Amino acid sequence: MNKSKVGEMLKEMRGEQTQLSLGFDLNLTRETVSKYENERSKVPADISRTLVNKFDNPKFAITIRNDYTGTGPKWLDGPNVDLHRSSVKEKTLEELGEAIETLSNFCLSKPLKKLQVFEKQALECVLDELVEAQTAIDHMVAVVCKEAEISYTGVWDKHYKSLMSAGYLGGTR
Repeated sequence: MNKSKVGEMLKEMRGEQTQLSLGFDLNLTRETVSKYENERSKVPADISRTLVNKFDNPKFAITIRNDYTGTGPKWLDGPNVDLHRSSVKEKTLEELGEAIETLSNFCLSKPLKKLQVFEKQALECVLDELVEAQTAIDHMVAVVCKEAEISYTGVWDKHYKSLMSAGYLGGTR
């Protein structure tokens, strides 16, 4: 696994703001901010939430989510990545199409514990395609929010409220 990029992201988001100033904003010492940025300490969940809300940075939100859970998409930053909105849109459509096709062609009516080896392999292919689609969708939302200056956290808050009003979520976020 790659090293966490949370500290690197924190430095990037802080920009010209000093560690001391950010520390004051977060009720932390400059030394604590330095430890987070240099990966000597993990950013606690409550501070992570505060940072996500303060900076409303989709790249940081995706990075911190993966850092804490070890699951979900990682921010794509390899040499073959093109994060222009048009490229991200086309890749998202491609991945969604592949996910829909593999999912449509797999029957889930049989108890999954009763699958034959070849059926389980086919199911793993379906899951792989769904995960690829999820990564593409997450990047599409992030790229568009950032470029259009639409609040990433606002999009999620609106979604959570919709799920709550439809009875799919209980309580609060």
